[in-house]
Amino acid sequence: MARGPGVALPSPPRLLPLLLLLLLAALTGSAAAQDNCTCPTNKMTLCSRDGPGGRCLCRALGSGFEVDCSTLTSKCLLLKARMTAPKGGRALVRPSEHALVDNDGLYDPDCDPEGRFKARQCNQTAVCWCVNSVGVRRTDKGDLSLRCDELVRTHHILIDLRHGPSARSFNRSDLDAELRRLFRERYRLRPTFVAAVHYEQPTIQIELRQNASQKGPGDVDIADAAYYFERDVKGESLFPGHGGLDMNVNGEPLRVERTLIYYLDEKPPQFSMKRLTSGLIAVIVVVVVALVAGVVVLVVSNWRKTGKYKKVEIKELGELRKEPSL
Repeated sequence: MARGPGVALPSPPRLLPLLLLLLLAALTGSAAAQDNCTCPTNKMTLCSRDGPGGRCLCRALGSGFEVDCSTLTSKCLLLKARMTAPKGGRALVRPSEHALVDNDGLYDPDCDPEGRFKARQCNQTAVCWCVNSVGVRRTDKGDLSLRCDELVRTHHILIDLRHGPSARSFNRSDLDAELRRLFRERYRLRPTFVAAVHYEQPTIQIELRQNASQKGPGDVDIADAAYYFERDVKGESLFPGHGGLDMNVNGEPLRVERTLIYYLDEKPPQFSMKRLTSGLIAVIVVVVVALVAGVVVLVVSNWRKTGKYKKVEIKELGELRKEPSL
């Protein structure tokens, strides 16, 4: 029987190099996957495949705490890592009189086992103070005997921004939508926690609200979202491969020139008069001096007038005595 035409197969000597190439490509891809052990939400970590079954495990610098790279890292662990890491039309909202601003700067915090701030902070020294859940000081400083009975929660954060010059004002609705999208997608904050966005050129205000009963398991804390946003605005992004905030509103770049963040706690802060700033003390001193000077001028003026009247009375009395009697 005659055989029909068949498909020519490579001879074994020619097939062997092809199989070797395929095997090498597979091994290379597997090695690359093994090497890709990084934390996509926190670049201030050390990652290795020390987890069960060779799972990628990332620990925060400074504390060594294991972090969950599927969400944001707590601000307390981030501050500790920064201390360790190498140097590298609508009316606007008026901040509450009890709102706090972080004026103490960077310090080495004590974090609890969950990575949150402990109520008392001492910056590894004998000087201590009480903080809120954002790590901002809410009492006067004291010594090691200072007691902080509870960690007071920050439930309202006001982010006050000033953008640079632009050709025209941003559309308020577009700006609102873009900022809400940013916090939802980049910082993984639930939309209900972005309470409001206000705009009056060139000032932008973002209100974040979240109390203890609203925050569920797995929810990003507004303190962490605000801190990630702050680092992005300052060009010091905590995300790997990002230099800062790159945001556009309808094609118009949003360039932020100034950032100020206010923190409002569930309980008022406990500061004494010692917290008065030097500027405020100077104003008080000037007012007091002005009042004292005014009183002195008034007393001297009245004294002169009284003395003048007495001299006139004496003069008139003397003239009457000199008149001849009839």
